[in-house]
Amino acid sequence: MATLQRVIVDTSVLVAGLRSRRGTAFRLLSEIGRTSFEIALSVPLVLEYEDVLLRHAEDVGLAADDIDALLDYFCRVGHLQRIFFLWRPLLPDPKDDLVLEVAVAAECKAVVTYNVRHFAGTEQFGIQVSEPGPFLRDIGVLK
Repeated sequence: MATLQRVIVDTSVLVAGLRSRRGTAFRLLSEIGRTSFEIALSVPLVLEYEDVLLRHAEDVGLAADDIDALLDYFCRVGHLQRIFFLWRPLLPDPKDDLVLEVAVAAECKAVVTYNVRHFAGTEQFGIQVSEPGPFLRDIGVLK
């Protein structure tokens, strides 16, 4: 059985995908838990997801219970990674550093984000940074 490519989904993609069902971010979120790729998570990253989604709950049209259910699903289907080594500070935003730490520890192939320039420097860890559309094309989900 082949191992799925492991990736991190940044909060920018999470919010965009929940705001609209028309874009590539929604398509990427729809693939979570299927056979295209596997998401990596850590406790700090899940807490960051929760914080961001609760702040944008009205924008994304979700109640707090819906957000909890979504995050529970991510935790069920995702790869839960413990972090033993912090790479901080490496990136300009400390919240991006916590994404990088999960990506490195979980041996992720990519960080999927709309804030590509925020992750300059991740290439030294062999981690690609990509927007949802190019990422989905690279793995064969989109043509």
